[in-house]
Amino acid sequence: MTPPMIMNQSVNRIEVNLAEFIRSGLDLKSHLANYLKSSVKDIESMLPDSSYDLAALHPGSFKTVEATTSFYEQEVGSAHLLELAAWHLSSVDYIADTLRLQKMFAKGQVLDFGGGIGTHALFAAAMPKVDHVWFVDLNPENRKFVEQRSKLLGLDQRMSFHRDLESIKGITFDTLVCFDVLEHISNPSEQLMKFFESLSSEAIALMNWYFFKGFNGEYPFHFDDHEMIENFFKTLQLNFIEVFHPYLITARAYMPIKN
Repeated sequence: MTPPMIMNQSVNRIEVNLAEFIRSGLDLKSHLANYLKSSVKDIESMLPDSSYDLAALHPGSFKTVEATTSFYEQEVGSAHLLELAAWHLSSVDYIADTLRLQKMFAKGQVLDFGGGIGTHALFAAAMPKVDHVWFVDLNPENRKFVEQRSKLLGLDQRMSFHRDLESIKGITFDTLVCFDVLEHISNPSEQLMKFFESLSSEAIALMNWYFFKGFNGEYPFHFDDHEMIENFFKTLQLNFIEVFHPYLITARAYMPIKN
């Protein structure tokens, strides 16, 4: 598969920059209101309880990989959009630093894996060093919402939207962005190796993780099995080397070790 043709297209709504993200999350509330056919006022009233509303959907545990996949693909729906929006709008300083990190490294073909509401994918698509952004997310609501946002921001010709990595086999990526995703995967070591196989030898992978359900079970969506975590770090250390960056955040940068 070859990357889609890239066309020069200017942003027609608002500037895609850090100042605008810090101010409005890239017009996130109005984008949500438009997508959910609601008002900004209604969106603002839903955001404070969005984390509780999403947690209420959780079945308590997942016994199979298929059950996890089904939950994120079929059950969380627009509740996930609202929860992610609340997190991005309430954590602007942290998110802004992850965007600064992305600005340091992103280039060429960018894979945004588990891209959520699209903050990082949209920023990457606006960067001159980036040719194309491949946005991957299980939740069809996330994909449709971010595709709509990309059109509002004039970035749709530089992005494409996909359910999973398997659907875009054959693409070699120069940058991977995977933030706040790996802790939701029952076998993150296996996912690391899928990333490894799809990355170029000079690629940079930007990743973080939080394998912890919380002191009071406040993160029921996270996996925290001890053996799983140990295998993850062994896989990471055998196949990737860390690249220093100056930001005091959980996100880290890695290069694949390809001899």
